[in-house]
Amino acid sequence: MNGSDNAETGIRRLCALVIGHKKNSGGAVNADSGLSEFEFNDRLAVMIEHKVTGADVQRVYRRTYDTLPHDLNELNPDFIISLHCNSFQLKATGTEVLYYHKSDRGKSAAKILQKHLVRHLQLKDRGIKPKNAEERGGYLLKYTKAPCLIGESFFISNNDDLARAQEDLDGLAGVYAAAIDEIALNDGISGWKS
Repeated sequence: MNGSDNAETGIRRLCALVIGHKKNSGGAVNADSGLSEFEFNDRLAVMIEHKVTGADVQRVYRRTYDTLPHDLNELNPDFIISLHCNSFQLKATGTEVLYYHKSDRGKSAAKILQKHLVRHLQLKDRGIKPKNAEERGGYLLKYTKAPCLIGESFFISNNDDLARAQEDLDGLAGVYAAAIDEIALNDGISGWKS
């Protein structure tokens, strides 16, 4: 873990940083490079963890998708960011952040993360996307007690998007860390476990 006390409250916030998918079930894969979503985000998560200064970070690897919300609730974080990459047609491009449609705090945090990712990657701003429990990612977003975001920073299926993310991986880790710090220091974070 890494982090510092919130200057105003003296309380250290905890961000659960979920590495989407698993080693043996890596999620989306770039057809040309063979790089999986899990491989990309596993490396990125370690880099993010070392750059965050305004919160504690706990990396979380999922055992099963069904138990992930329970595992996260047991950890009792203040907020959750799940690292993913989008995948669709080869030309699909852009950055988006998913949040639970009934979570005002999740929406506020999603705006912060989206702002940082778009500024760094300079890909199409696909916006923040409210999701319900039946939609892609919605199960995790609904059943975690803390506000949860799914960061779809780029399309791993698009070679140009992947190249943009890889050309400054340290910078991408830095903007995720900056977003985590900003969310943790945000005055609205107190009482987020609602």
